[in-house]
Amino acid sequence: MHSRVAVLIDGGFYRKRYRVVFGQYPDDPKQMANKLYAMAMVHAGGRDNLYRIFYYDCPPLDKKGHHPLTGRAIDFGKEPQAKYMNAYLEELQKKRKVAMRLGHLGGMGHWNIKPDFTKDIVSGKLDPTQLKENDIIYDMKQKGVDMKIGIDIATLAYKQFVGKIVLIAGDADFVPAAKLARREGIDFVLDPMWQNIHPHLMEHIDGLKSSGENPAKRTTKKP
Repeated sequence: MHSRVAVLIDGGFYRKRYRVVFGQYPDDPKQMANKLYAMAMVHAGGRDNLYRIFYYDCPPLDKKGHHPLTGRAIDFGKEPQAKYMNAYLEELQKKRKVAMRLGHLGGMGHWNIKPDFTKDIVSGKLDPTQLKENDIIYDMKQKGVDMKIGIDIATLAYKQFVGKIVLIAGDADFVPAAKLARREGIDFVLDPMWQNIHPHLMEHIDGLKSSGENPAKRTTKKP
C-alpha cells in the first residue's frame, strides 16, 4: 500500500470556515495561503509523505454591472475582494506540490438581499428603505468544482497513487467518491474544520480530524 498522502481542499469551504476558526482574513493574502499550506502539511505528516495538495476554487467574477440600490457602476473583477482573491490564488500557485483545480463563477443575473435582512423585512422589523449597499449582494454560483473533486478522488484511488486521502470540506457531496476510494483500499479522512457533520456521514469515512483550534473552546482573554 502506498504511504503517500493527498490533501484535497474545497477552497470556498476553507475561506468560509477561516473566519470561524482563525478569525478575520489577514491583510496580506500570502498569510492566508501559508495557513492553508501549513494545515495540509500537518495532515500529510511532512513533505516527504505528501503526494500533492489539490486546491479547488473559482477566480473572481469578471463582469460589470450596476448596484440596484445605489446605481453605482461595478467592475466585479476590480473590487477589493476580487484583488485579494487573485493575490491569494497566485500565492498558492507558487507553492511546491500544489495543484490548482479552478472552476468558474457563474453570475445568475440578479441581486439578492442577504437572508438575515430578508427575514427582518418580512417580519416587519426592518424598513426596506433602511437597506445599505452591502446588504444586497450579486448572486453567484460555483461551477465545475464538485465534479473536479470527484474525478480526482476516483483517479487517485483507481491508480493507487496514494494510500490516504484527506478532504477538507463540509458537505455530503463527496460521499459517492469517498465510498469508491474506500472500496479501493484508500484511507479516507475528512477535515470539516470543526463544522458539525451529519452522524450518517461517519459511515462513509475512515476518520475525522479537524484543523486549527476548536473555536467552541476558545476563551476570551482577560485584559
